[in-house]
Amino acid sequence: MKDETYFFHQSPKELAKDICSNIEWNDNNIVLEPFAGEDAFYDAIPNEITKYRTEIEDGLCFKQFDYIGTGVNTIISNPPFKLNGRNAFFDIVMFFSKIRSISKIIFLCSDICFGSLTPKRMMKINEEGMFITKLDTCSIKKWKGRYRIITFERTYNNSFNYYLNMY
Repeated sequence: MKDETYFFHQSPKELAKDICSNIEWNDNNIVLEPFAGEDAFYDAIPNEITKYRTEIEDGLCFKQFDYIGTGVNTIISNPPFKLNGRNAFFDIVMFFSKIRSISKIIFLCSDICFGSLTPKRMMKINEEGMFITKLDTCSIKKWKGRYRIITFERTYNNSFNYYLNMY
């Protein structure tokens, strides 16, 4: 069995186009697609927007990207389902939440990744100043399931409550 650090599920290009067409882009957006894969999101971002990409298969790791120097303020991606054999969705969200110049994160994720955002984990994300501001659902036939498009922003949102007791 091959030891895979990353599991690749390439985003459907039409879905990436649909997601990007529903984003209100402006001249101030500087976007990074940190898990570019086959560039579905990168190619769907309007050409007039300053954009960057990283892809581990190309030797470009999102952890080494110059966020401050480039001024990136928006992240959009379908992050890897697993890193080093485990669900790392929360860790990835936290990584970007801690970079203060980033004001928006838009991730396509599976129900399993979405389910990893426990109340305690969401509170940690909120403590970093990131809040879910939008949640969309889509079906991806080739992946056999429902997927979420989660938008996190540095805008407080009291629409979500976290119940911490175990029931």
